[in-house]
Amino acid sequence: MQYDNIKDAVLVSSYIKGDESALEILINRHKQKIYSFIFSKVYDRDVAEDIFQDTFIKVIRTLKRGAYNEEGKFLPWVMRISHNLVIDYFRKNNRMPKFDNTEEFNIFSVLSDKSLNAESTIIKKQVENDVRRLVDELPNDQKQVLLMRIYDDLSFKEISDKTGVSINTALGRMRYALINLRKIIDKHNIILTN
Repeated sequence: MQYDNIKDAVLVSSYIKGDESALEILINRHKQKIYSFIFSKVYDRDVAEDIFQDTFIKVIRTLKRGAYNEEGKFLPWVMRISHNLVIDYFRKNNRMPKFDNTEEFNIFSVLSDKSLNAESTIIKKQVENDVRRLVDELPNDQKQVLLMRIYDDLSFKEISDKTGVSINTALGRMRYALINLRKIIDKHNIILTN
């Protein structure tokens, strides 16, 4: 039987009727998207793997109970489950901000989107930490130019003056630093998204 053309809803229905292989096809069809989504939130392979497994345990339980009614919307439904499990993970690990009862508490200040929400703040910090670790893997001359350019916001002329190399050499080092960063990111299969 050719499974590529079978709609998710048909596979869900087959699984509910007892065809275990239908679930395997659904998992294989969507695992990359779901896992990537989870990883982009937690930045930890083991945690992402655990949440991915928990997502499908929840999917299986819901399907077995006959409580699934999202006809034709299997992937968005699974993504919602994984999103909720990611939030549960952050809560369990006390990685959400807590409001002290002594503080002035105003629901409108919490709802305003002037600042990043807790999850985004955590993700942003994690991305910054990941980038710093990646930069540390660069050769010293490339790392020096990259740090001066990105973190100190120096021009290539200023970098040239500070390091005693020509502007072209500074430009070349920056170029190689970026090429090498991409290679390191690919080698470690890192996803840097916020």
